[in-house]
Amino acid sequence: MQHWPNLPQRLRSTQVLVRFGLRLLVLVAFAGFGSIGLKQSLMALFWMATVLCAAIAGIRQERFLDRDLNHWDEMAAYGALCALTRALG
Repeated sequence: MQHWPNLPQRLRSTQVLVRFGLRLLVLVAFAGFGSIGLKQSLMALFWMATVLCAAIAGIRQERFLDRDLNHWDEMAAYGALCALTRALG
């Protein structure tokens, strides 16, 4: 039986940026189909993404302000996008 090689615990920063970009595209696409309007949908989805990233970072016990990007950094970015969406209204 073949064993899987040890996978790295941390993703490189480029992988995290790609993951962030893909999630952002999905969130904007879903917000476009929202019945409450684009701004309201974006704010709700950005807020949910902020909470989800914080929960994942806590579960994975990632270090805050680590050398590499992680879910805490994504949480901060989604929180900033949520605040920006609210301010632009």
